[in-house]
Amino acid sequence: GRGGGGVSSRGGGRNEDKPKREAILDLSKYVNQRVIVKFMGGRQITGILKGYDGLLNLVMDEVEESLKPEETTKTRSLGLAVIRGTSLVVISPVEGFEEIANPFINQQ
Repeated sequence: GRGGGGVSSRGGGRNEDKPKREAILDLSKYVNQRVIVKFMGGRQITGILKGYDGLLNLVMDEVEESLKPEETTKTRSLGLAVIRGTSLVVISPVEGFEEIANPFINQQ
């Protein structure tokens, strides 16, 4: 019958066999530093990284969103924010970040 007094094959219970999954990135050196975050869809924010988890969900403070970063320098202040890791494309430190001209565009 369907009763089940035997061993379950559903995978519940014993997790000690599996090795713990490591985070994709080690962001610990950027905690309490200003970072730039770019999202799918083109949005961009800067702020101070306060915390993160293994799924790259971020907690940031003093967050400012760049409104259409390619067109203007306008920003809006968001303050403290929780950012979902699934929507991130780029995380980079502000310190040592410099924008250069694209060397692959044909110069005429």
